[in-house]
Amino acid sequence: MTPQSAQTAEPHALIVGAGLAGVQTAVQLREAGWTGRVTVVGAEAHPPYDRPPLSKAVLTGKAEGSTFEVDFAALEVEIHLGREVTALRPDRRVVETDAGEVPYDRLVIATGSEPLLLPGSEGVPGVHLLRTLDDARALRPVLAEARPVVAVGAGWIGAEFTTAARETGCPVTVVEAGGQPLAGALPADVAAPMRQWYAEAGAELRTGVAVTAVRPGEVELADGTVLPADAVVVGIGSRPATGWLAGSGVELGEDGAVLVDEWLRTSVPDVYAVGDCASFPSRRYGRRLLVHHWDNALQGPRSVALGLVGGDSGQAVDSAVEPYDPVPYFWSEQFGRFVQFAGQPGEGEELLWRGDPGGASWSVCWLREGRLTALLAVGRPRDLAQGRRLIERGAGLDRRLAEDPAVPLKKAASAAGSV
Repeated sequence: MTPQSAQTAEPHALIVGAGLAGVQTAVQLREAGWTGRVTVVGAEAHPPYDRPPLSKAVLTGKAEGSTFEVDFAALEVEIHLGREVTALRPDRRVVETDAGEVPYDRLVIATGSEPLLLPGSEGVPGVHLLRTLDDARALRPVLAEARPVVAVGAGWIGAEFTTAARETGCPVTVVEAGGQPLAGALPADVAAPMRQWYAEAGAELRTGVAVTAVRPGEVELADGTVLPADAVVVGIGSRPATGWLAGSGVELGEDGAVLVDEWLRTSVPDVYAVGDCASFPSRRYGRRLLVHHWDNALQGPRSVALGLVGGDSGQAVDSAVEPYDPVPYFWSEQFGRFVQFAGQPGEGEELLWRGDPGGASWSVCWLREGRLTALLAVGRPRDLAQGRRLIERGAGLDRRLAEDPAVPLKKAASAAGSV
């Protein structure tokens, strides 16, 4: 035990990361009955905030921020902002930061993910990311003045940014190296209808071509095209923010994610990880999952908190807490549509369509041996709500009924005799 923690009868829980996962871990620790000290350390100077509004209301100036409504003082949670973590020293039970060492008895890693940079774009004037509150605020003048923009990447962030930029009148060209929007996230035939969304919004979408150079005021593509750009917004993915764990003994995957067990424990004793930075084993899907979505950062902290409180009360964590195995879920608001996704598709699964993908509302189901494993819903929130519950149960679907968009999914599952 460290000298600081030895002065108190109760253990000290240190949470590194002041995003949703870190803040929720602090809240859940108190709700679960943790009576020891709780400290949250965050890299940004801003009070902890929610990220989804950044690409929506904050970006367009409809909101100044999205600060969490959490009374840290009432919860007796210490919070230290503007402190960058640099290393973990589990042999001494301290985390090193740019403002000195912070001791711990129990540690929760919640450092999230960091955006990938476009090679050759670092330091070029006019190049933006959209990950932080400062990023969103820096982009506001671009939208307010309706400047020409090139968005690199037609993923979820690229689509949401393009939506906001077109609403404010910016000319937008979206460049995607893959063959369709959401390349790598969705099969080509599922993503194909989304191409039209860009056209309807007045954005130019160029797929199957990579960016080869970014210079002030322009972007050059692999086919030789040079696009004018007062601003370039890069949204090509993210990676776990775990570089500071080098040499700590915390086991990382090839993708940089912290490898945790079913109870979100790392390979180092008394150290947990949660949220975008953690890869957990899923019994439901038979493989590890790295989920970079809001719902995972919201749900995981409860398992961590129960594990910490259960472990400190003398109970074995694996008997006190259910294994963490959620059905992944996220949503996106883009081009006037509410898009939701639940589950985790696998290779070789059958697709079942509900409704016309060229219309305003439709959904598509992934089936393995007749059982629902994932569902994408566009403007069909009831499909998503019912589908998510059916995935949790491992439910099968009566294909004939499920293909009829007028039939509730739960009725198609009941007819299959699986719920």
